[in-house]
Amino acid sequence: MALDEIIEERRKNLNKFIENGTEPYAYSYDVNSKSIELHEKYDDKLNPEDKTNDEVSIAGRIMMIRNFGKLIFVDLNDGFGKLQVCIKKNETPDEIFNQIENYDRGDIIGVKGKIFKTKRGEVSLLVNEFQLLTKSLLPLPDKWSGLKDIDEKYRHRHVDLIINPKTTETFRKRTQIIKFLRQFMDDNEYMDVEIPTLQPLYGGGNASPFVTYSNAWKSEFYLSISPELYLKRLLVGGIPRVYTICKNFRNEDVDRTHNPEFTMLECYGMYLDYNNVMDFVEEMFEKLAISLTGGTEIEYQTNKINFKRPWAKLTMKEAIKKYANLDVDKLSDDELKKLLKENKIVLDEYKRGLAIAELFDELCEDKLIQPTIIYDYPKETTGLCKLKRGDHDLIERFEFFINGHEFGNAYSELNDPELQLKFFTEQKEQGKLKNEQHPIDMDYIEALKYGMPPAGGLGIGVDRIVMLFTDSSSIRDVILFPSLKPLNKKQVKEGIKEE
Repeated sequence: MALDEIIEERRKNLNKFIENGTEPYAYSYDVNSKSIELHEKYDDKLNPEDKTNDEVSIAGRIMMIRNFGKLIFVDLNDGFGKLQVCIKKNETPDEIFNQIENYDRGDIIGVKGKIFKTKRGEVSLLVNEFQLLTKSLLPLPDKWSGLKDIDEKYRHRHVDLIINPKTTETFRKRTQIIKFLRQFMDDNEYMDVEIPTLQPLYGGGNASPFVTYSNAWKSEFYLSISPELYLKRLLVGGIPRVYTICKNFRNEDVDRTHNPEFTMLECYGMYLDYNNVMDFVEEMFEKLAISLTGGTEIEYQTNKINFKRPWAKLTMKEAIKKYANLDVDKLSDDELKKLLKENKIVLDEYKRGLAIAELFDELCEDKLIQPTIIYDYPKETTGLCKLKRGDHDLIERFEFFINGHEFGNAYSELNDPELQLKFFTEQKEQGKLKNEQHPIDMDYIEALKYGMPPAGGLGIGVDRIVMLFTDSSSIRDVILFPSLKPLNKKQVKEGIKEE
């Protein structure tokens, strides 16, 4: 049957309810039970064909109707799980039997009745009240594999959630993860703060910004690419430990692990350095794994990942030597340039430290399956970090990697205002990472001149954590409404579905 014919049949069913005096879009319903609670209470308590006098009311969406004449089964999904609803001749009011043909898959109903267990051992509800709450005019697809457009799952997330329980479970777990992260930060005496999303200058990360315009101030503003410079201002203001879980916006390409709008946890603590932050990260992930799974090991995309402390730790140069069999300290600039060319790595401007970092990314990163901390990066990789004690060609920075991907970034934070200005100015003059350089934030430099205590900072991609603990292969699977190619203007204006 064609879609327009299906819709027409559903409209006819809608009109039948209206003709019978039924409001097809109800205002409320008295619900006293959830499917998950009913299964927890009765699955092990009842034997097949046991009946109870326990009357419950529940509401949800019809996922399937199986009509056997005198016995009708309806699968109801209430958002917490599934419950089988039973309509039985001579035990259910006749008016329900007379109207059941007017209900469609996808309708939202409220039902009341008594709990029993079927011959096959399924906890069910024997109906004595069956009420339409919302009529569904569009049919639900049977499964996403039947859709032509692979982006339909993300573009119409509401339908994905209706028919795919795994999607709902993914986002329940996302909520659990963020709840854990907040509690962990709170327990470690970090103060939850908010930073502006609209900023007169962007900074704190190498990225192209999204640009907007303020009518009130008649000026361009930028969507935040990072909360870093605002959070460190709070350290100057005397707040000992701060964190935020916020949206960042980076005008960049989309791939399996990148979305232009993403969620970050970022934190800064006084009197800490990157060594303290390493311990903090290990503790966070070990406790997160235990909280979610009961142990320290998970399986992700066929790899077993173990978060038990301590993690492997290597300097960047040690990692290159171990995984690429290269001792970069013994290589000349010409030899490094040759390696870049062989590996098709292009730098806007050759810098020895950047060349080393790019070779690490290309030759080593995908080999770091178990949680691994890589530390002591070349100083050219960021202008916001303290120089390495004893070796000013390096900085006190680390990133940690899991399953071949970077999950977070941390520094011993630079708090020398004159050195910070020097680094900002060098970045601008050198045109480092074209279209992705920091503007010089003189207000931040001025803040540093008041004195920022020694501090350790950390940024973690929350979406990637959710990917890891839900065994999701794409970041779009863990963002409810990911960034997608827009429909063309004519389709948007006229409400036409993209072909």
